[in-house]
Amino acid sequence: MSMEKSVRPARIIVVGNEKGGSGKSTVAMHVAVALMKARQTVATVDLDSRQRSLTHYVENRQAWGRRIGRELDIPQHLCLDAAAGSESERCTAFADAVDTLAERHGFIVIDTPGHDGALSRLAHSIADTLITPLNDSFLDFDVLGGVDPETFAVSDASHYAQMVQDVRRQRALEGGSIDWVVMRNRLSMVGTRNKRLVGAALQELSRKLEFRTVEGFAERMIFREFYPRGLTALDDLKEGILGTRPTMSHATARQEVASLLNSLNLGMLAHEAEAPAVGDLDERGRDAA
Repeated sequence: MSMEKSVRPARIIVVGNEKGGSGKSTVAMHVAVALMKARQTVATVDLDSRQRSLTHYVENRQAWGRRIGRELDIPQHLCLDAAAGSESERCTAFADAVDTLAERHGFIVIDTPGHDGALSRLAHSIADTLITPLNDSFLDFDVLGGVDPETFAVSDASHYAQMVQDVRRQRALEGGSIDWVVMRNRLSMVGTRNKRLVGAALQELSRKLEFRTVEGFAERMIFREFYPRGLTALDDLKEGILGTRPTMSHATARQEVASLLNSLNLGMLAHEAEAPAVGDLDERGRDAA
């Protein structure tokens, strides 16, 4: 099933990866909040009705805002019920929902499940920007391609990468394009052999598959701590919002998000992600970053 992107004015950002635990929902929420802070109208769609990670993130944000008595930026959110109706009916419901959301929003951010399926493929096919978060290891690199065990040279493209290539070719035939961005998550803060080898393999594969690579988020506990309160690194770094005193870890996380946003070419968003002055931060957190 295909959808005519040309009739849909909204820009669609899809976060996709067929491996779980890559940080898709964290990326989706941060992109959505960044767009809202740039005064864009934003809707979010969760296609993973089993895990519902993005849905829980939005619900946590709503609940935390009520608890602290603050109005936090919250997107219009939809979680599609993957158990309702046949596969064809679910795809039709998704297509209709996206069309309806596109009438009132400039951006739609879609979080996909960590497995292949008709809904996920359909979402990929309508993406203007596809973000694939990838943990910086060969275990997760496998979602894109295989490597020679001796030389670590890329041997072939994976099932997921081939699927993305298929939908990109179809979009090209329709006169459109998909900007595919592979985001390296959980990067080591020091130069390691693994980091160097994974980076070289990604560079080689990017030439074959024509995607862009950008640096994402380091392995920071702060991103995990944001989730229960529905917060992001772009929210005001004030104790009344965070529920704790801001630290250098908060500031460094915000800088990482700003760098990612600049790389996505979605507009001038990074001005919303400037780090606070060091003097505003908790001394206890200076060494945590």
